[in-house]
Amino acid sequence: MPTDTLTDARCRGAKPQAKPYKLFDGGGLALWCSPTGAKVWRLHYRRPINGVPKPQTMSFGRYPEVSLAEARRKRDEMRKILRDGADPMAQRKAGPSMTLRTAFDTYWSGRQDLTDAYRTNATRCMEMHIYPALADHGVASLTKADLMGPLNKMNDQGLFDYVRKARIWISATLDWAVAQGHCQHNPAAEIDPKKAFGKRRRQAFAAVDPREVPALMQRLSLEDPHLQSMLACRFLAYTWLRTKEMRTLLWDDLIEPGLILIPPERMKKKREHLVPLPTQAQAIFEQMRARSRGSKYVWPGERSLERAMSENAVLYLLHRAGFKGEMTGHGWRSTASTWANERGWNPDAVEMQLAHHDDTVRGTYNRSKYLDERRTMLQAWADWLDEQGKT
Repeated sequence: MPTDTLTDARCRGAKPQAKPYKLFDGGGLALWCSPTGAKVWRLHYRRPINGVPKPQTMSFGRYPEVSLAEARRKRDEMRKILRDGADPMAQRKAGPSMTLRTAFDTYWSGRQDLTDAYRTNATRCMEMHIYPALADHGVASLTKADLMGPLNKMNDQGLFDYVRKARIWISATLDWAVAQGHCQHNPAAEIDPKKAFGKRRRQAFAAVDPREVPALMQRLSLEDPHLQSMLACRFLAYTWLRTKEMRTLLWDDLIEPGLILIPPERMKKKREHLVPLPTQAQAIFEQMRARSRGSKYVWPGERSLERAMSENAVLYLLHRAGFKGEMTGHGWRSTASTWANERGWNPDAVEMQLAHHDDTVRGTYNRSKYLDERRTMLQAWADWLDEQGKT
C-alpha cells in the first residue's frame, strides 16, 4: 500500500461531515475527522496478543498542532518498534524515547578517561553535521537510513576521515544506549565505513632525490643556523624520524648517550623504537638541552613550553628555502632510504631504522638486532649530508 499520500492542503481543507471519516496517509496512519471539526492523527496497526493478531489504535494528537511531517515521523517510529517485536503502546506509556542529543551528552560526559579536547572535537562534529537532522530523534527508533542522511552529506563534502570518526562516536553512544535499555540495537554498527564512505587518495610526502641534496643543503645554509626549525630540520635528516616522532621527543627518551628509545604509544605502528644518534644529532640534542627552559619536550613550542613545537615549523622553513612542493620534513626519510639502498646498505637495517618493520618477516628481528649497523649507517649518512652543504 502506498504511503505519504496526503498533503497539508488536503488536511487543512478537510471539512466536517455528518459522520466521522478518515483520510489515509498509508502505513496505518490516518487523519480522523469528526463532525465537530476536530482532526486527530491515528495509527492503526495489528499486534499479536496471546498469539492472535489484534487491531490496535494509537493517537498522535490533533492536527494542525501535530503536523503531517511529525505524524509521519511518529508513525515510522512506532512501526520500527513493531518490527523489533516490541509493544509501541507500552514504550509510549514508559515515556518518550531518549533523544540522540541527550544520549550523546549523557554518555560522553561520563567518559572521564578522555581529554577535554577529544570530547570537544566529538561534540563539535555532532553540532555541525549530525544534530541539524537528528538531534531530537529518539534513539529507540533510529535507523541506519536516518544516520546515513547526515553521514552521506559529510562524505559528499570530502570529509572522509571525519565521517568515519562521526560514525565511531555515534556508535559508541548507541552501544551505551542499548546497554542502558534506551534502545534495542545500534544501527551505526551496521554501517561498514569501507563500503559506505569514500577515501582520499593518499599523497606521497614530497622528497628530493639524493642528487638534489647539495642544492637543498646550500639553500638551507643561508638560514640562521640557530633557528629551532633549522635544528629540527637537520635532526630529522640525521635520524630518519617521522616529523611527529621528532616533535614529541622527551628528554626522558634519551636512555644513554647517543641512543633514544621512543615508547610505542608515540610510534605509528605502536611498537617502541630504538634510534641511534650520529654525532651531529647528539650535538643538536645538547644545543636544545641548553635552550629547553625546563620543558619536558626536546622541541618545545615557541609560545608554550607545555606543548611540542608546531608541526609546520620545518615545512615552512623548507618553503622559505625555495623547496615548496618539492621537500617536506617527512621527505628526509625517503631521501635517506634511497641513498642507503643505492649504496648497498642492508635493506633490513634500513627498514628497521625507518620503523617500517612488521610482524612477519623483518618484524621478527629484535629491536636492537641491527643497532650497530644502523649506527654506522647513520653516521655515514650524516657525514655525507654535511659534505653536500660545502660543495
